[in-house]
Amino acid sequence: QVQLVESGGGLVQPGGSLRLSCAASGSILSINSMGWYRQAPGKQRELVATITSGGSTNYADSVKGRFTISRDNAKNTVYLQMNSLKPEDTAVYYCNAKGLRGSNYLRFSFDSWGQGTQVTVSS
Repeated sequence: QVQLVESGGGLVQPGGSLRLSCAASGSILSINSMGWYRQAPGKQRELVATITSGGSTNYADSVKGRFTISRDNAKNTVYLQMNSLKPEDTAVYYCNAKGLRGSNYLRFSFDSWGQGTQVTVSS
């Protein structure tokens, strides 16, 4: 199994910044993609940003220019730097990772989610 543990959420005023972290652990052979999604009350979960092992990134239009996703492949960790936060960024943020797990003799694909971390932007 692959476990994802998020940290860094909290309460911040509009215009402020937060940095989320997500560390993956378990019998990981490789991680192809890591990303952040969010879900606001009464809304569907939506993509925020993703990053591949090669460093290619993809952002939702609503966060372009304000959020930056990065990863440390050696630590199996992904980060989300969130600047110029707005009240509409308030949501539970979930980390996601996709890749291969197991051993060199038996491999399985995985698509794992973290437990979520609350981000609240309010004055």
